[in-house]
Amino acid sequence: MDLLIEPKFEAYSKLLLKYNQTHNISGAKNLEEVRKNLEDNIYPINFIDSFGEKVLDIGSGAGFPAIPLAISLPNTQFFLFEPIAKKSAFLHLVKMELNLSNVKVETKRVEDGPYFAASTILSRAVGSIELLLNLSKEYIGKETQILLYKGSSVQNELENLKGAKIYSRKNRHYVLMRKLNGF
Repeated sequence: MDLLIEPKFEAYSKLLLKYNQTHNISGAKNLEEVRKNLEDNIYPINFIDSFGEKVLDIGSGAGFPAIPLAISLPNTQFFLFEPIAKKSAFLHLVKMELNLSNVKVETKRVEDGPYFAASTILSRAVGSIELLLNLSKEYIGKETQILLYKGSSVQNELENLKGAKIYSRKNRHYVLMRKLNGF
C-alpha cells in the first residue's frame, strides 16, 4: 500500500510538514521521513488482530502513532493525551482537517484523566516501560493490551516484566503486553 496515495495520509503528511516549519513538533523534515514514520506507526496492524474499541495514546506529540492508526482503523476510538499546547493544537487541527471523528484530543497529562478502561494503550518515545505502566495504571482493565514503540534499549527495560512479546522491524521494537498475561 502506497501510504501517500491514501488521501488522509497525504493530507496529514502535508499538514505535518507545514506546521513543523514554524512549530518544530516532529523530527520528520521531509516527505520521505514522514512516510517512514507512517509505515512504522501502522506496522502493528500486521500482528495485532484487534485494537478494541478505545485506544489511549500517551504523549501523542505530532500524532505518532495514534493519527496513522486512527486513519487506518476508522471504527476505533482514539484518545490522544498531549500536554504541550503547540502539539495539542496541531492534533486538533489534524482532527478537524482530516475529519477524524474517531479521535479525541486531551491537552493534558494522561495521569490527569478522564479515566476509562482502554482496550489498547499506545506510546512512542515517552519513557521507560515501567514509567508508562505507572502513568497508565488507571486505564488498565482486565483485557487491556499495551503496545509500546521502542528502540534499541528495549531488552534492558524488559528484564523484570512477564508476558511481553517483541516484534521487530528495522530499528524498531514493538512491545506488546496483555493484562491477561500478567504484565
